[in-house]
Amino acid sequence: MIRRKRLISAAVAALCSATLALTSCSAPESGNGSGGSDAPVGDPVAGGTLQAIQGREPISLDPSDISNVWTHSPLLGNALYGTLITNNVETQEIEYSMATDFSTDDGGQTFTLKLRPGLMFTDGTPLDAAAVEYNWDRLRDPSRGSASFRQAEQIADVQAVDAETLTVTLVSPNPNFPNSLLVSALNWIASPTALEQGREAFDKNPVGAGPFTLTEWARQDVIQLVENPGYWDAPRPYLDGITLRTVPAADQRLNTLSTGGTDLASESNWLNLSRADDLGLDTEIVPMGGGQYFAMNTRRAPFDDERARRAVNLAADMENVNLVAFEGTGVVPQTLFPEGSPFYEDISLQQSDAEEAQRLFDELAAEGKPLSFTFTTYSLVESRAAAEALQAQLRAFDNVEVAVETLDFAAAQTRVNSRDFDMTISSANIQDPDGPLWSAFHSSSQGNTTGIDDDQLDAALEAGRVGTTTEERKAAYDAAQKRLTELVPGVWFIQSPPATISGTDIHGVRLYGMGSPLPDGMWISE
Repeated sequence: MIRRKRLISAAVAALCSATLALTSCSAPESGNGSGGSDAPVGDPVAGGTLQAIQGREPISLDPSDISNVWTHSPLLGNALYGTLITNNVETQEIEYSMATDFSTDDGGQTFTLKLRPGLMFTDGTPLDAAAVEYNWDRLRDPSRGSASFRQAEQIADVQAVDAETLTVTLVSPNPNFPNSLLVSALNWIASPTALEQGREAFDKNPVGAGPFTLTEWARQDVIQLVENPGYWDAPRPYLDGITLRTVPAADQRLNTLSTGGTDLASESNWLNLSRADDLGLDTEIVPMGGGQYFAMNTRRAPFDDERARRAVNLAADMENVNLVAFEGTGVVPQTLFPEGSPFYEDISLQQSDAEEAQRLFDELAAEGKPLSFTFTTYSLVESRAAAEALQAQLRAFDNVEVAVETLDFAAAQTRVNSRDFDMTISSANIQDPDGPLWSAFHSSSQGNTTGIDDDQLDAALEAGRVGTTTEERKAAYDAAQKRLTELVPGVWFIQSPPATISGTDIHGVRLYGMGSPLPDGMWISE
């Protein structure tokens, strides 16, 4: 019997995202959790070691090298470093943990961060404003290549005012910047003293102020964590420790869970979530607007020609991709925002028209540019299946050829980062629209995978960022949606499910941001 299957209301989350205040609520005294599970049965029980699965092995334990999204290693980052802020995924309100305030009084040009007094790293040095400044300056350095650079690049300057106060100046006003902070490594502060020892030494002894500390990292095998007895939010954590392994294969994750080989796994696969329900396992899902899309590189041929992009979009059948990759259990995005969102507008993302697609393919061929491209995809089963499904669909048309190139995550990411691809899988997962849409599609963003560069789109995203009312922001994002459907930088194929799956004896599972699990409140029933 299912103990609990929790699907957080997308409509409520979207409604509240528009009313996020420039100053926000504080966290409840019980801890730094954010929306997720209903209250567990009974009081938390101390003790036990959680067996957990993450989606990807980090290249380093330096927080700048850990991505704070559910498909990577957010449980690990939260365990080692704790969090400055989180959000309630039902209301989208900011909640505070090691920070007590992060607010602006000038429309988002500058913010003031206030820290809890007396925070200490496990090496005995203070987690103070100077430590935050040091960490954020590192993330702002493009040479580090951090996945969080796309959020950190919004910062023009940081200055420690005193031990508990930091002033943050942005490159341009963004009253929604806290939403960027909480989904990135800006939320994780490591000891500057430890970081100064270099990566090799830090990976052996990462120093944070989180609820757990490292005892062992056997690469490609296991990460062992134990309770931090000096954690600021006592009596948390409840667990004695966490054993964390990396399992990229979706079927292996579910098999390990169903046979009791692990207690909890971050999950990215709709089919696994559906099967977990049938098996009586517990799931936590943070629904999103937007989703994953087949990103077309507009910087070079063939997709520098808008006709080529539009032809692929018109030829594609995303429900068929869902059937092939996820056995029909996924959700194909029909609009950028879900119904019930204050930003919802019935602007369709799906525009199938085989006859018009063939006309465009023929037109390009008549000009000596028959469409030929390579789809560079990740080695995940569902990613490869999605790419091959599109390849099969396009074989039904004349004057178009598609090759599928499957690479492991590191190799594929290197190719994408160097912009050496024709088509790949990217994402824009939307809670508040500012961060994801700006990152994915503004011409100045380092996260702009497709390279789309359009003055009208930029202007709409800029207006949405600084709008002070729901009406102003909706008008801006209506314009952005319309322009995206005209430019067709990508073909939207599946909504993303930031999720965890856990056994029925695991309680206190709560997610924030992009499906980032908070381990300090988890506990195991007897």
